[in-house]
Amino acid sequence: MATRKRESQDQDARVIVHDEDGQFHLTNGLISYIMKVDGEGKLLNLYFGQAVADRESFAHLIELQHRPTATCRIEGDMTYSLEHLRQEYPEYGTGDYRQPAISVRQENGSTLTDLQYLDYETIEGKPELEGLPATRAGEDEATTLRIILRDGLTGLKVALNYTIFDGSPILARSARIINEGNQHLVVERAMSLSLDMPDSDYDMTIFSGAWARERHPHTHHLHEGIQEISSLRNASGHFLNPTAILSRPGTNETMGETMGIGFVYSGNFDLHAEVDTYRVTRIQTGINDANFAWRLAPGQDFQTPEALVSCTTGGYQAMSQAFHAMVRDHLIRSPWNKRARPVLINNWEATYFDFNEDRLVSIASKAKEAGIELFVLDDGWFGSRNGDTAGLGDWIPNKERLPRGLTGLAKRINDMGMKFGLWFEPETVNKDSDLYRAHPDWAIHTPDRHMNHGRNEFLLDFSNPDVVENIYRQMHHILSTANISYIKWDMNRFVSEGFDTTRGPQSQGEFHHRYILGVYDLLQRLLDAFPDLLIEGCASGGGRFDMGMLYYTPQIWCSDDTDAVERMKIQYGTSFFYPPSAMGAHVSIVPNHQTGRVTPIRTRGNVALFGTFGYELDLGTLSEEDMEEVHRQVAFYKEHRQVLATGSFYRLRAPYGNHRCAWMVVSEDRRTVIIGDYTILLEPNGPYTSLKLQGLDPQADYRITCTGPSTIQGLTLRGDELMRVGMVDSDAASGEMGGVNPLGSTKDFDSRLFVLQAD
Repeated sequence: MATRKRESQDQDARVIVHDEDGQFHLTNGLISYIMKVDGEGKLLNLYFGQAVADRESFAHLIELQHRPTATCRIEGDMTYSLEHLRQEYPEYGTGDYRQPAISVRQENGSTLTDLQYLDYETIEGKPELEGLPATRAGEDEATTLRIILRDGLTGLKVALNYTIFDGSPILARSARIINEGNQHLVVERAMSLSLDMPDSDYDMTIFSGAWARERHPHTHHLHEGIQEISSLRNASGHFLNPTAILSRPGTNETMGETMGIGFVYSGNFDLHAEVDTYRVTRIQTGINDANFAWRLAPGQDFQTPEALVSCTTGGYQAMSQAFHAMVRDHLIRSPWNKRARPVLINNWEATYFDFNEDRLVSIASKAKEAGIELFVLDDGWFGSRNGDTAGLGDWIPNKERLPRGLTGLAKRINDMGMKFGLWFEPETVNKDSDLYRAHPDWAIHTPDRHMNHGRNEFLLDFSNPDVVENIYRQMHHILSTANISYIKWDMNRFVSEGFDTTRGPQSQGEFHHRYILGVYDLLQRLLDAFPDLLIEGCASGGGRFDMGMLYYTPQIWCSDDTDAVERMKIQYGTSFFYPPSAMGAHVSIVPNHQTGRVTPIRTRGNVALFGTFGYELDLGTLSEEDMEEVHRQVAFYKEHRQVLATGSFYRLRAPYGNHRCAWMVVSEDRRTVIIGDYTILLEPNGPYTSLKLQGLDPQADYRITCTGPSTIQGLTLRGDELMRVGMVDSDAASGEMGGVNPLGSTKDFDSRLFVLQAD
């Protein structure tokens, strides 16, 4: 039996192929993914889970049983039915009645294909996906297995890509569909990931919400039928994030088997788990096939976006940290994947549209005194933009507000030792704009149909290369003539009346995907021209917080809701898949402009510190006491920002339905620990409490300091005690003893930061 192996330099990542048996085993000591080609040429999944030792054959894992009413493939054989086999890339119409991974319409109208194994290759590292965001890995970091399937009648080929990374329990999946036949085909469904699991004893956690309350976790047990999350907004959206967790019942933060699924895409998506009546679970994610149809002429191909799937046994925390590392190390681009972010101030909630150059410089000057490093000019700097009904699309400085243009303003900001950043909303247009008057056809619309608007805006047709080129030229000119180091990239409405006026009726099913490809193309062109540019993604806040955007924008505005209490919930839920370094988080004005709530500036800062830290207010309006707190916050962030950006994040106490919340970050060397401990609503005369910390060196002695009231100020405790016994964080308030209480006085919306330093 011939066996081919590829091992990385440190022998962590490998693909083991048993050629004669048609068996493939991807393993790195953490996970194993095992497939086999059966006697009918079908590629079957045998196992995905914790790593197991290789053996010459895992064929015993293929179970063939007679099932009454089954549609059988082999005449005279009542046991072989594709309905009951765990396939790698299943089709509809060959006896499997579950959701297919692929559906391709042929010239005679049939969508039946019969994909059979043809060949494979192993690739050092990880190839790029042309025009699409995807994880990156060098030859010494990962191995990619490419398996080719072919439909003999049509000549259709599918190249399935599997990448396994050194030291990671995450597998990257995608598919390339190639028309090597002589007829025109239409791809109507193309999943990036299809995975059949042998049972259905899982809880499914999704992350849902709406504007101002994004990505709250919700969990339910799988049942027979389809459990699905999706988007048809041509954005991932505020409502359902393109991520999900399947976990065994009883799983918590530190114990239990979990599978995490993340889709590296920013448009219409589908992610679902289908449980059949034999309790097999089929997990799929990919481009939503509603309104999707991609034409393939002979010789053409179609690349699906990438999907990531993990398997861990250390509870939700282990899964989260695996995805955090994957996002930081393999998705976010260099140099920003490891670089700490500048402390910024944004003028939006300080001024809205009411500003001029001197007022902006005044805000920046006060921020500079506090040590803030980056001033960001938000909406209103361009065209006839005096409100939200005009100007979008005309990226020319408004000389009434900025008589010396952006160049003059940027110079004044730079001269005081600060960097300068700028807000754009490149994908939208107002009817009251020179761009719309010149090119009304560039706004997305369906001929002879009514056009809906959102926030008085219309979306530009980014499936049209001429539109992308126009916006690129405008943005390139601005970035070339002023010293701009940061862009806030906003997008405040979703696609409606989707139609491509530049292509014929047979291409309309391509519109939504082509739009997203146009967005990606503009981002990539700007980054090619300005490689050090830091872009923060935004879509009415968290409306496009996904792994596709993180490939281009190393951080994303977490939510338009900047209320500290609501941000605890939003950032806590976001952390299941995304690291704090990806979360745009600011201290804003009170009463909060989204909730009307008044929270202390200390708590607003203590929440925002666990993100890309900044401010969104006029510091000149603060009291002397609050301004002193701002100075402390900026100094604290600068001292610890590398730990906050690259450390391991642990969730300690969930804010949902609780009066309190807590989380922590541990430095890579485990010497520094920063804990955020928050009181949402005070519990009078409450119980004693403690936090069981995680990720510490059990042998190290940690010196504890606290920014708020605590009985353990200056105490030194060992790591094992802090993790097993816990750290006291009682929130004492009896309402009688006042300042006499030895645990310190507390109140609603209070917070503390604990810093632990190993001696």
